[in-house]
Amino acid sequence: MTALSYAVQLTQDLVKCPSVTPAQGGALDLLEGVLTELGFSCMRLPFGEGEARIDNLFAKIGSGRPHIAFAGHTDVVPAGDVAAWSSDPFGGEVRNGQIYGRGTADMKGGIAAFVAAAKSYLESGALTGSISLIITGDEEGEARFGTVKMVEWLEAEGLQPDLCIVGEPTNPHELGDMIKNGRRGSLSCQLRVEGVQGHVAYPHLANNPMPALFAMLAPVNSTELDGGTDYFDPSTAEVTDIKQIGGASNVIPQAASAAFNIRFNTEHSVNSLQGWLEEHFNRVAKQYEVSYQAEFSSNASPFITEPGELTTKMQAAITRLTNKQASLSTTGGTSDARFICKICPVAEFGLVGQTMHKIDEHVAIEDIDRLAAIYAEMLVELDRN
Repeated sequence: MTALSYAVQLTQDLVKCPSVTPAQGGALDLLEGVLTELGFSCMRLPFGEGEARIDNLFAKIGSGRPHIAFAGHTDVVPAGDVAAWSSDPFGGEVRNGQIYGRGTADMKGGIAAFVAAAKSYLESGALTGSISLIITGDEEGEARFGTVKMVEWLEAEGLQPDLCIVGEPTNPHELGDMIKNGRRGSLSCQLRVEGVQGHVAYPHLANNPMPALFAMLAPVNSTELDGGTDYFDPSTAEVTDIKQIGGASNVIPQAASAAFNIRFNTEHSVNSLQGWLEEHFNRVAKQYEVSYQAEFSSNASPFITEPGELTTKMQAAITRLTNKQASLSTTGGTSDARFICKICPVAEFGLVGQTMHKIDEHVAIEDIDRLAAIYAEMLVELDRN
């Protein structure tokens, strides 16, 4: 068997760490050791208390400008049905040119590629600025004590980077397809409507909450909220759950509940959407003579890194190594870039994401090496003063 490259071997070693969120599973220990050997100064940053405590890692080398950061997460989603995997989900098995295991795509392969790129760049002696890694163990979880807290710490310590690359698996089909230069926001709501329970044969003695609930959900039931922007697709809303409470086939229920989520662009904010919906809910509640409770929650606001030096130099590096012109996109879910954008320009580029979170998650070992080469080329581009 052909010897594995530095980047693929590191990917395999990271996959063997069972870092199912929020456990770090030895992955941060491994990275700290590897980066220390490369000359990085490493600092562990635990945030939160008790079971909510999350371990994080910040590593930096150099003191000049520009300060180029790479951000990623070592935590992974659960393996699911282990028996359905063709190999150990935490084994990092290599076969037929692919490496298998939870986190290979999302995103231990990306982290390993960047470490390999930094290693080769440092060995070339070309570094004039500084390089750092912002690595969290809380991206796949609640994201309360990971990157969001690290960003606050970086600001307090005066260590804000000048720009940042996030190694999420951004490519839908082939390496070089896509850079993510923004993300939509997310607003969720748990909605409960209270009526009056009664017998279905005597509806005049009851007040069914279901018609009011349906009316309240009408503006968010599989719909688009706007026409999109220059950088974003239209904002979308989807109902994700409906339940009746205290009913049977011959009973008008006492209450009904629903859940919905809105993925929104920069035409909206959490406050504007919540205010609009609360006004609508109040009108419907008055019309149907019901009461309601709406619990809103949001873990992400929309952001955009407009095309400029960061995205242009990333695209140039990708083109030289793949002969592809990477498109700029804001599609998909949330990422830790939503926190980093508060302190510096940020864009995302990583591996092909077709198998992330799936049974038999895997990536091509050739892609890991190619990504390492692309990251190294990005360092060449971005480290120029």
